[in-house]
Amino acid sequence: MGKQQDVDRSDRHDGAGDRPPAAMDGDAEARLRLAQDPGTTHLTLIDLAADPSPVVRRAVAARADAPAQALRPLTRDRDREVREAVARNPATSIANLLRLVRDADRWVRWAVAGNPACDASVRRAMAQTADKELRGLLAESRDLEPELAARLVDDVSPEVRERLAAHTHDSDVMTTLLADRTARVRKGLARNPRTTAEHRRALAQDPVPDVRAALVSAVALDEADLRPLVEDRSAQVRMAVATSELVPAHLRQALTDDPEELVADAARQFRPGAATSPVVRAPRVGHRTAGPGRGRAGDAPR
Repeated sequence: MGKQQDVDRSDRHDGAGDRPPAAMDGDAEARLRLAQDPGTTHLTLIDLAADPSPVVRRAVAARADAPAQALRPLTRDRDREVREAVARNPATSIANLLRLVRDADRWVRWAVAGNPACDASVRRAMAQTADKELRGLLAESRDLEPELAARLVDDVSPEVRERLAAHTHDSDVMTTLLADRTARVRKGLARNPRTTAEHRRALAQDPVPDVRAALVSAVALDEADLRPLVEDRSAQVRMAVATSELVPAHLRQALTDDPEELVADAARQFRPGAATSPVVRAPRVGHRTAGPGRGRAGDAPR
């Protein structure tokens, strides 16, 4: 359902106003069922947004059909997880997302980054924040505007630039980051499958072994770029060649007599499909797994 327009209504969690009787009857479990029921009216959802139980308010905050009059007060809810649910809700208005992107709690701010309703104004607010992780999440956005990408290219944090390098679709941004002085940024670029042949050729000649090894492990290279890496001065790079699924068998065969026994053994024992990627992907910070006790109505005050 599309976003609702805000209307004038007092934002409160302690008053009831004209409450429908059904919203007040029963214990927290009953009110939670009411908050989750697809047939519950908007008027009742607005009332339940002021429920004394945070679990009930979270249920309202997570509803994609929740009216703006219910979501707006929940952006200032005293319970962090309620605000986080609003931040993830695609029905949340842009005005409320702009409020939440400045929330005091980092998990709430990070949740905004994953909301599909984010527009350019929200992304601009993310780019201006002092929160490095939030800027990093922005750098990974597929819909990143060119002007924001240009801003992040010069971000003070190498981690943010690395994440931009690994996810950008913009060839000009890649070219700029190719000259970044920080090796981890170029290593991020080496893992980006959207680099051009020219970018990969330059990365194959990078002075830092970590960058060359990441490139071999992540993307398929032209044979002309791969051959020098088979004889690379770094055993780390040659090991990456020996264990990469993306390297042709005849080039890997050349490493079975490598002077470094570990490299030679890896080349001899390589089996397609058996290798594990050396690139470990950390869980996205903006998406938490619910821990024990989260979301249980029995934990809420009644």
